[in-house]
Amino acid sequence: MGVISPIGHDVETFWNHLIEGKSGISTIDTFDASQSKTKIAGIVRNFQPEERWGAKEARRLDRFAQFALAAAKEAIEKAKLQLDKIDRDRFGVYVGSGIGGIQTFIDNVNLLNDRGAGRVSPQLVPMMISNAAAAQISIKFGAHGPSLSPVTACSIGNTAIGEAFNTIRNDDADVMIAGGSEAAITNLSLASFGNAKALSTRNEEPTRASRPFDADRDGFVMSEGSGILVLESLEHALQRNAAILAEVIGYGASSDAYHMVASHPEGKGAYLAMKYALKKAHISPSDVDVISAHATSTQVGDLSETMAIKKLFGDHAYQIPITANKSMLGHMLGASGGVEAIALVKSLQHGIIPPTINIFQQDPACDLDYVAEGARKTPITIGLSNSFGFGGHNSAIVLKKYQ
Repeated sequence: MGVISPIGHDVETFWNHLIEGKSGISTIDTFDASQSKTKIAGIVRNFQPEERWGAKEARRLDRFAQFALAAAKEAIEKAKLQLDKIDRDRFGVYVGSGIGGIQTFIDNVNLLNDRGAGRVSPQLVPMMISNAAAAQISIKFGAHGPSLSPVTACSIGNTAIGEAFNTIRNDDADVMIAGGSEAAITNLSLASFGNAKALSTRNEEPTRASRPFDADRDGFVMSEGSGILVLESLEHALQRNAAILAEVIGYGASSDAYHMVASHPEGKGAYLAMKYALKKAHISPSDVDVISAHATSTQVGDLSETMAIKKLFGDHAYQIPITANKSMLGHMLGASGGVEAIALVKSLQHGIIPPTINIFQQDPACDLDYVAEGARKTPITIGLSNSFGFGGHNSAIVLKKYQ
């Protein structure tokens, strides 16, 4: 597994800060955000692409692709995947991005307007397109197998993991790199989300701004980063003596078929994605020990997810600990699912559930167990992770502790 996030540039640092309840949200100082209603975000700081790849190569990569390559490198190294000893024709990449290279796009529009067409970079299109991360990973590591860049908004990470899981089960690949990446914290993005009243405006208290399930939540906090995992068939992993971290046992997807930006008010799509994931995993709702919630800190979204969980799990819903990583990370958009899957794997390995911070007064309508008291140590075997996106795209994955 590999992570680039506002609370750590590697899995162990990320995990330690997550279980400590450390927030990665801060005041935006990387550009002038004075005209925006929201002036806070989850910024990846001290990331030095030039030191990783050299100035020339770094300039040819948008920030979202830089994050993806860095996370993929960590994942491949931690997996001890010897690329010269695997069948590269059966080695694939499913990595997506919700928005792609938006900063590259903005920079070149400014160049066009200020200095004319001759100044626009010939690298604009290959840098900004959302499949650039998957393509760059494929090129860098010589993956000739299936390559896909899912575009399912903020459910991309789970979609990528789930589709990679299916690809391996269908015997179309032995090894897949899967996850998501995003670097969309720009004035343009802040203006659009802000004018839609989707973002928190708690500019004076950034670390307390992302409040999933809190009665006074006022919107999500934009964030950035990447979460990448190495998936492989059990046979392939055992054959090369890999250290297996967890199993993917189920994946479900659905559509709200309701609205471009609003969640279904009763959580119908979320319910169906979770239901299908459990069905594919051949488990019952009572087998689930922990849920990693999508939980962006919006009024409608958090409530609809809670309703969906209650509908699927019935009385057992009140017995399942639910964690909301976005309370610390903010909303990493297309990177969220991959990063949150990694957090869930670490939970299953260590028997520790990260807290949901910033629940100061729990919404009475969101009345489940959100692990608000701090990290909780408890034996867990099976976890469900939810990711939902604009357009009503929903995906859920079921992970199991490897025994």
